[in-house]
Amino acid sequence: FVALHPASRTDFTANITISGEYRPDEAALTDIADESIQQLGEVSNQVGIADRTEVGSTEAPGLTQTVNLKAPVHGTERELIQSQVFLAMQDVADARQRVVVQLGFTATPDQTRELIGDFQQFVSTVRPEQNG
Repeated sequence: FVALHPASRTDFTANITISGEYRPDEAALTDIADESIQQLGEVSNQVGIADRTEVGSTEAPGLTQTVNLKAPVHGTERELIQSQVFLAMQDVADARQRVVVQLGFTATPDQTRELIGDFQQFVSTVRPEQNG
């Protein structure tokens, strides 16, 4: 899922992405975050982790990371910042079954300063649906 921030449309439109995948393997969230960095390296010639923090609890682990990158946008190399959040959600009936949800916010440095609070507020609302 991709949501665009239409008011930010200049040379780059700030956006939020949501993706997820079934991950029954034992990969740590740091390994999954490293996979994300490798994928960014396929579209950017410069990718660096500015910050990485483990969050959450043993029952609901998470990881956040901020990535600085340069990528071509409309034919021009642009400096971008991507804030990523990885949330592991285990099946309550079988802890060996899990899904990892990735939330991302990508923007220019100026857009990041203006909009990061909105992204953080959005992330705080993400949680598994409770049945019953």
